[in-house]
Amino acid sequence: MLIQTLSSTSKSPLLTLARRIADAGCNLSDARVSAIGADSSLLLVASGAWDALAKLENALGKLARDEDMHLVHYRTQPREPDSHLLPYLVEVVSADRPGILVRIVEFFHRNRISIEQLNSMRYQAMQTGAEMFQAQITIGIPSDSHIATLRDDFLELCDSLNLDAIMDPVKF
Repeated sequence: MLIQTLSSTSKSPLLTLARRIADAGCNLSDARVSAIGADSSLLLVASGAWDALAKLENALGKLARDEDMHLVHYRTQPREPDSHLLPYLVEVVSADRPGILVRIVEFFHRNRISIEQLNSMRYQAMQTGAEMFQAQITIGIPSDSHIATLRDDFLELCDSLNLDAIMDPVKF
């Protein structure tokens, strides 16, 4: 079961949800927690027998009535392994300006590259005070792709946008 919440960081429901999952007889299979601004986003996957999941659904229905939290949950299926995708890590840093992430995502979409995970943020450089953009993106490259050509095309795009970037294989 996929569970997603949005709430203020000071009222993060992580402990409450972890307990409800355990009390229902389910396992917390995967968890992603992100603080974004003054808010917190949780993305959890709970697994278990059908009756344990039904018990958890009931408990989540009650918890969803809390006005301080937005909660969505539904039953999902395990992701099928995709062994023809090669995992690569992309890191980008540049002076911040609108549209950088759009151009990067467009490049990967156009080249049939799946985005497996993406984290980006704006920050102010301590040394100079410049507004900066940074992104870390885990991508899945089809194994039939010519990686050197793809890397060259990506770095050419980054050069044209004045972005500092790397694209390396994930080594674990």
